[in-house]
Amino acid sequence: MKQNQDITRDRELLLGLAKGEDKSLEIIYSENFPVVLRMILQHNGSEDDAKDVFQEAIIVLYEKVQNNDFTLSSRLKTFLYSVCRHLWLKKVQRTYGLYALTPELEEVIPATEELEEHNVKDQEFRIMEGAMSSIGQPCQTILEDYYLHKKSMQEIAEKFGYTNAENAKNQKYKCLMRLKKLFFDQYKTPL
Repeated sequence: MKQNQDITRDRELLLGLAKGEDKSLEIIYSENFPVVLRMILQHNGSEDDAKDVFQEAIIVLYEKVQNNDFTLSSRLKTFLYSVCRHLWLKKVQRTYGLYALTPELEEVIPATEELEEHNVKDQEFRIMEGAMSSIGQPCQTILEDYYLHKKSMQEIAEKFGYTNAENAKNQKYKCLMRLKKLFFDQYKTPL
């Protein structure tokens, strides 16, 4: 059922792109560029390389949707990822003077496996965001201060009025255990 909704949404985005609607282009870009960026960065490219490749892929997609007999036979993100992967391999081929890509190099970037891995990671990040927002205060701030802002336990103790860093460390541990429980309770529940 969800896959049918996704395909319907992809088709709506393509219709919007064909009509030149900026909103469709923005959605396509925001939902698909991060995966392409990650793929190119993992394979010795830069952010500028990723932008160039993605722009070329959008042009390919735009030209295809202008042709009325184009039918999307996969998810839009799979199509764009595959086009970007192909364009990146071609660029690597030109850059390093390779005349033919060896089968080993063609298999360097397995599109479907990497896309599936990205989807799993995205789901885990969404669950973790939900768990972090559910954990409450001061736990959320303590964990963010320690793990994201790299504050010392002494700084956290002073900020929250704990008598010493050891008490702050104990509280951080309790918060972390609560976060783990929330995360895994949600993770085990099918979405």
